[in-house]
Parts: sequence; C-alpha cells; structure tokens
Amino acid sequence: MTRKKDRNEILIDDRSFYSRLWKLALPIAVQSLMLASVAAGDALMLGRIAQDEMTAVSLATQIQFVQNMFLSSVTMAGGILGAQYFGKGDRRTLGELFNMMLCFCGFISLLFFAGCELIPEYLMRIFTFDPELIRIGSGYLRIAGWSYLLTGISQCYLTMMKVSDHVSPSAAISSTAVILNILLNAVFIFGFLGAPALHSRGAALATTLSRAIELLLCVGFSLRPGYFRPRWKGFFRMRGLLLKDFARQCLPLLGGGLLWGVGFTSYTAIMGHMGSDAAASNSVASVVRDLICCACNGIGSAAGIMVGNELGAGHLDKGKAVGIRLKNISWIVGFASTALVLALTPLVVRMVILTPEAQKYLTGMMIIMAVYMIGRCVNTVTINGVLDGGGDTLFDMYSLAVSMWGIAIPLALLGAFVWHWPVLAVYACTCLDEVGKIPWVMLRFRKYKWVRNLTRQME
Repeated sequence: MTRKKDRNEILIDDRSFYSRLWKLALPIAVQSLMLASVAAGDALMLGRIAQDEMTAVSLATQIQFVQNMFLSSVTMAGGILGAQYFGKGDRRTLGELFNMMLCFCGFISLLFFAGCELIPEYLMRIFTFDPELIRIGSGYLRIAGWSYLLTGISQCYLTMMKVSDHVSPSAAISSTAVILNILLNAVFIFGFLGAPALHSRGAALATTLSRAIELLLCVGFSLRPGYFRPRWKGFFRMRGLLLKDFARQCLPLLGGGLLWGVGFTSYTAIMGHMGSDAAASNSVASVVRDLICCACNGIGSAAGIMVGNELGAGHLDKGKAVGIRLKNISWIVGFASTALVLALTPLVVRMVILTPEAQKYLTGMMIIMAVYMIGRCVNTVTINGVLDGGGDTLFDMYSLAVSMWGIAIPLALLGAFVWHWPVLAVYACTCLDEVGKIPWVMLRFRKYKWVRNLTRQME
C-alpha cells in the first residue's frame, strides 16, 4: 500500500532538495572540518612535545573562541538578511550588508588584537593559575594576536560568498588556509626545513601567516565577475531601516553568542582549575568534539541559507516544509555522531601522550560526549539553522540563559569548588545544556514563529 504524502512533502522536490543540501552542506562541513583540524593539528603536534605546551595553547585559543562569538553574531546577522535578500534578488542591499559587517568586524578584531598584544598574561589568568601555562600561553597570544586582526575581515568575505551561491570557493579558500596552517605548524613547531623549532610560538606564527594568505585569497576572489566586494563609496553611510533590521538580528545573536561563548570558556576554565590532567584531557576531548560537529555545522549553515532563500522569495509554505525536513535530518546526524564518538574513543586515547590519570579522564569524557552529541546536532540545525534562517534569533539567547547559565554552569562551579565532585561528574555538568533543552527547542520549532519574510522594499 502506497503511503500518502502530506502537504509539506508535496511542496518539496526530493531530488532538488537533496541536491541543494549537498551542494551547500558539504563545502561548509569540509570548511568546518578543516578549521577544526587546525586545533587538532596543534594538539597532536604540541602533544608530542610536552603536555604543558598542548594545554597552554588550548587555553590560550579560548581568547579567539570568545572573539569568534562577537564576529559570528555580526556575520550570522548579515548571513540571515543576506540569504533572504539574495532570494529576493536585491543585490544593492546585499552590498550594503557587506559594508556593515566589515565595519563592525573590523572594530571587534582591533580590540582583541590590542588585548593579546598588551595584556596577554592577564588574559591567561582567566583560565589557569599555573605560572608555566601562563608563560607559554602569553607567548602564543603575542604572535597569534596578529591573526585575530585579520580574521574578522576574511569572515565577512566568506559569509558573502556563502549566501550568494559561491559556497564552494568559500570552502576552498578556508581549506587552503587550513592546509597551509597545518604544514606551517609542522615547520615551525618541530623546526623542519631549516626553520627554528619554536614549539607553541611556532603554532602561533603558522596561524598568523595562513590567516594573511586567506584574506589575500578572499580579496582576490571578490574581484571576479559575479562576486560581491565592498562598496567603498559611502562606506560608512548606512540606511536607517537596514541598520535597524541588522541590529534586530545581530543583538540577540550577540547576546546568545556571548552567553554560549563565555559559557564554553567558563567550562574550559573550570576544568583547567581542576588540575593539569583534567585540563589536558578536556583539551583533547574538545578537539574531538569540534571535529565530529563538522557535519551538523555544515547542515546547520545550509539550513539557514535554504530556509532564508525560500522565505525571502515569499515562499513561506515551502520554507516551512524545508525547515521541517531539515529538523528531521538533524536527529539522524545526531545519532550517527554518537556512534562515531564511541567508535573513535579507543583510538583517540592512544593517539596523544597523556598521564595514566589523564587517559582515564579522557575515556570517560568521550563516553559522556557521545550522549551530548545528540543534543548538539539537533540544536545546531534547528536553532542556528532553521530558526535563525527565519529571524527567530531571540530564542537562542533565552534558551542559553536558562539551560547553560541557569543550570549547567552553576552545577559545574558548585561541583568543582564547593562539593568537590570527581572530574568526570563536573564534566558531565558542562554537557547538560544541549541535551536538556531539546524538548524546549522542539516546542519552539512547532510554533512556527520562524516562518517570516524579513526583507523590505528598499528605495
């Protein structure tokens, strides 16, 4: 007996849907994988030298993690509006959105660059009291700070490529920069090809050089026909209505990004203050998590573009149907990621040089993370993809305030410093937020407040 299709399925042509999803998600997932590979490469290479080198760099890169929260709020706001205006065919407004992103991201990058150059020791003390880790991390930040100055600008270019159907070149640029970063890591960390062995400072130098090349490639591609480039004439002149729409998307994303970014940094700081073994095992677990999350990151970004294109073109029913299909796919990806984490656990534990105690912690963290991956994948695609694609950006901030800051962080703090729980119990607290908010996310999704056309008829 043939199953009767519901209305949402009829609105979607399976072949074109999966073709577009594959076309968007695969390059973004590869791009995400390549970016995560830098952290993995740093951890593996520095882990072959000394545990302190690996741990210090892992803690120091939390500064860039926080910077990325600011940058992401700006580029995601531009991406949400950009996807809808691209679906509408309004290229002029897309150009103005590009200018807005460059202004805000440039200012943010300048602030973080100044912090890394002027007060790196104070930044490192946020994460650890260990003098040796502070010394190593400060040296890393003084060099890597130059890469933070360039990152914001290149992210604006890459965002415009993604929303304007140039996803593959965007991924190719990022991947090229990452491959170069990994190769330069080997050269400057270990002293290959006659270069000095700079260890952690070599990792920072490799990052800075690769980011400079990434920006040069972005500028070069933007000069080609069909690509967007900054509108230098009237660069700082912004239309009031568009700026208001941008702020309406950006501020909740910034609030949510800060809650999430500072929250994740707090998790790292809590584990860092539980001893060097806990910090080292958490550093390795974080790298594995970021690598496994690449698939859901790709589908989540693709979801925002696909839903935004349909809604911006005025196809609200089809945009809703696409969102429902993508939400269902997120569950499949979540369970597949859980199985992958469990399968990789024995290999990961053997790959890095850790103390026996740190190895025991890492094994337990990987098992806990396997459950966490279900919530992470579902929430990434549903919240950061579908809901944000329709402009429902406030929910992410509310859910993080409750689940992360109201439950997970207080429990982790109390468990670590008041009740003196075991390391793995505290780590489990840091994974509560994603899994615990799934029912709330599904309830919000089914209200369909995200089914909105955000575009305006600009003069």
